[in-house]
Amino acid sequence: MNEPLVQARDLQIAFHTPDGVTNAVNGISFDLNAGDTLCILGESGSGKSVTLRALMRLNPARSTRMSGTLLLNGHDIIAADEARMNNLRGGSVAMIFQEPMSAFDPVFTVGDQIAESVVRHQAVSWRTARARALELLELVQIPSAARRLDAYPHELSGGLRQRAMIAMALACRPKLLLADEPTTALDATVQIQILLLLRKLQEELGMAIIFVTHDLGVASEISRRIAVMYAGRIVEQGDVKQVMSTPLHPYTQGLMGATVHPGLRGQRLTVIPGAPPPLHALPPGCSFAPRCSQAVDTCHIAVPDMQVPAPGHMARCVHVSTH
Repeated sequence: MNEPLVQARDLQIAFHTPDGVTNAVNGISFDLNAGDTLCILGESGSGKSVTLRALMRLNPARSTRMSGTLLLNGHDIIAADEARMNNLRGGSVAMIFQEPMSAFDPVFTVGDQIAESVVRHQAVSWRTARARALELLELVQIPSAARRLDAYPHELSGGLRQRAMIAMALACRPKLLLADEPTTALDATVQIQILLLLRKLQEELGMAIIFVTHDLGVASEISRRIAVMYAGRIVEQGDVKQVMSTPLHPYTQGLMGATVHPGLRGQRLTVIPGAPPPLHALPPGCSFAPRCSQAVDTCHIAVPDMQVPAPGHMARCVHVSTH
């Protein structure tokens, strides 16, 4: 059996700040096979983006401390030196950021920035790289691609910039694509187009995707598996159909109860009370216990173990039984 493309075991990520140590990721574990999709779901501040950036080592080097195991295609991401990481970034793993204007350099054309990545990783001529850039803009279905090749980022609409950023991420045919809420700033119609495009490109290119979102609808559309994060921990993980039809953790149940869908017309949404805890001062026990209507005394004492009541479906809650 082939090894997973991504392996995370007891991954912990902390930031040293003037206010103390912020424990952003607290011992998460997951696998991702080649060609598969994992969606990491949760509220802002749950550790989703920090986890994603760790795979490219983009968190601030001086203040970040990582421990545990994080492997990408057999490469130890935590132990790799910067030269190795520069070869992996763009070549083996690439990222689509939430805001494309922050990913593009405003003083260079879109075509030149895509071509530069091709030259860096594939050692081809500039002319060949520019031709490849045009192919990529056509691949992501940008209209009048030849003209947009010489456009500056600010000259493109939000939807076209997002497509151009996908083209740049795909420039060197990465094995893993990281997508950090890439549709959040787009209207609903463009959002659906981008999701369908990503799914189509994944099928054509055979790459794996880790997709970060706080939107259950997006998660169900793009992913086969879901990991639900809260306060730096994965509290539930499983097949998207399992998690959506039978959510086990009270936090997952709360997220689903707070999601708008046509059947709720005329009804009040069920909201999760309170707010996530500060990551530099996590409460003892289950971090969700202060907001949980099902919490019992033991929830406030120790972090619950991960239970596996059904094959491939796991949840970290004292109310989940394996029997």
